[in-house]
Amino acid sequence: MYRIQVAPILALVFWTLCPGFAAADGDAVNGEKLFARCSACHSVDGSRKSAPTLQGVAGRQAGAVEGARYSKALAESNIVWDDASLDAYLEAPSKLVRGTTMTIRIPKPDERKDLIAYLKTLE
Repeated sequence: MYRIQVAPILALVFWTLCPGFAAADGDAVNGEKLFARCSACHSVDGSRKSAPTLQGVAGRQAGAVEGARYSKALAESNIVWDDASLDAYLEAPSKLVRGTTMTIRIPKPDERKDLIAYLKTLE
């Protein structure tokens, strides 16, 4: 009986001390819907549009899609797209990469999380 009462308290302490672990990864289904904002410039199937395809973006070096147009700043940024860099870029592209040509921002953290979850499904 004692263990049952202690377990929720221990879980709460763990989640408080490790907030990154407790956070959800995002909703990829909602992220796919939100991607409609991005689809005017970006594809997800490898096809060419005015901006690079986002197929396989997770783990890719920024500026690495052959034949795609990049700003010099982004091409020389040495960024590898992971959750943190995607989140920072989507929040404020020119803050992360001064001189980037991307101007669209996603100010809501939950929407960024959902978009990133969707992008990670595009391998």
